[in-house]
Amino acid sequence: MMKAAKMLLFASLTGLLVVTGCSKDNASESSVGSSVKHQIIGIDPGAGIMKQADQALKDYELTDWKVVEGSSAAMAAALDKAYKAKEPIIVTGWTPHWMFAKYDLKYLNDPKGTFGKDEEIHTIARKGLKEAAASAYAMLDRFEWTPEDMAVVMSAVVDGKKPEDAAADWVKGNATKVNTWVKDLTPEQGKKLKLAYVAWDSEIASTNVVKTVLEGKLGYKVEMLQVEAGPMWAGLADGSADAIVAAWLPTTHKDYFEKYATKLEDLGANLKGTKLGLVVPAYMTISSIEDLKAK
Repeated sequence: MMKAAKMLLFASLTGLLVVTGCSKDNASESSVGSSVKHQIIGIDPGAGIMKQADQALKDYELTDWKVVEGSSAAMAAALDKAYKAKEPIIVTGWTPHWMFAKYDLKYLNDPKGTFGKDEEIHTIARKGLKEAAASAYAMLDRFEWTPEDMAVVMSAVVDGKKPEDAAADWVKGNATKVNTWVKDLTPEQGKKLKLAYVAWDSEIASTNVVKTVLEGKLGYKVEMLQVEAGPMWAGLADGSADAIVAAWLPTTHKDYFEKYATKLEDLGANLKGTKLGLVVPAYMTISSIEDLKAK
């Protein structure tokens, strides 16, 4: 009897371990909603990706789901916490972003195309900048780099380096590329410029690099204006900002671009190969936004 009781106790404990172990890792398609409280962790409410995420809830009939507003920093912190514990989480994500180098992540397939095709990041100048600051205008028009370039700066910042120092290191280490941006341009010592940007890691990286080059190579005095997307575009249109290197087109900032297009000048893409969508850790078994629908 004693031996049988011990075996029964062992079997009960084993069953308990199996049940509790399955509640945390690799949420199945039928339980993923409850495992993340039917929440998608988003960023600042003015970001275009938030509008797309809300539209995804409609397109995929995810009536019980909610996109949680916050910031890119808060989203990254939530992802880090969940990833370390191997817990399920769904976030709004985009590339280039340092989190894809730090974690093993994947985009959920988007068969309805809610998040659109791959985008580009454009440089936009206010009307009249070419006449007011010719060398700055020309440098901004020439500015172009790659997702790999941007990742170097972003990763350095995530590892604890100040953005301005990470940008300066990149500029110093990529003299050949930087020189093509400023070749034969006349310095305009002390002339003031204002660059607006949103507090995304990608835009912090690019704006700091441009500031470093404009100041170090062409003598400008650059002020960086950190704002949300709406004020960034409005400030550019009304002249309180001179330029941005943070326009995600044709989808994310489409509404702003169309609203202010007559007051702006699109200098073209400074980075190609971006992507937006819903992102999950690779250890989660789901593969598509359709998998989020309750079964």
